[in-house]
Amino acid sequence: MLMAPRIAASAAEAVAGIADGSTVLIGGFGNAGQPMELIDALLQGGATDLTVVNNNAGQADEGLALLIKERRVSKIICSFPRQSDSWHFDGAYRAGEIELELVPQGNLAERLRAAGAGIGAFFTPTGYGTQLAEGKETREIDGKHYVLEYPIKGDVAIIKALTADTKGNLVYRKTARNFGPIMAAAAAQTIAQVKSIVPAGQLDPENVVTNGIYVDTLVEIANPATPVSQQKKDK
Repeated sequence: MLMAPRIAASAAEAVAGIADGSTVLIGGFGNAGQPMELIDALLQGGATDLTVVNNNAGQADEGLALLIKERRVSKIICSFPRQSDSWHFDGAYRAGEIELELVPQGNLAERLRAAGAGIGAFFTPTGYGTQLAEGKETREIDGKHYVLEYPIKGDVAIIKALTADTKGNLVYRKTARNFGPIMAAAAAQTIAQVKSIVPAGQLDPENVVTNGIYVDTLVEIANPATPVSQQKKDK
């Protein structure tokens, strides 16, 4: 019989078990779907020497960017490390204080999906003939060249969804879904912040994206922070 996920009383309680040196998968496409409160709690909790997997390398002075600012991230695996407001990553990288593994976005998604699906490795044409393929196995298949890529597994995933039920089933809000489902499947432990938790049976099964089997801890944050970028748009 499957156990229901733990329901934490706070974001701090939810992330309390994340250890130094962990590989942490953090959901979000930019700020969309980024679990800000869980990241803030992780920052307050003190875990360090983290390997972080995210689409970006943080924005402005919030969320993931603050983890990087405080030199709590020793390595980041991402697709878009640089943008106009990624100054904390830029500073750490130029100072040699953070390692970067640059992964094309499609490869990032597929490497995470492969981890959740139990796929040992896969061949992809993306990156062939570029610096990203240096040192990797290549193969010609049906006249086309491919690069061998391996799954990205996490010790823990911290993600954001809209609603959960008490069995851990998750429903997302539009594009805030992004990497959440595949990260939940790719990690040994998944912590999800949600706006509300409802009794089991209240979610339409057709709308459930992440099955509760992948979710270990839930925390209800009814009024999540509005990202700085969105605050500017609302003014």
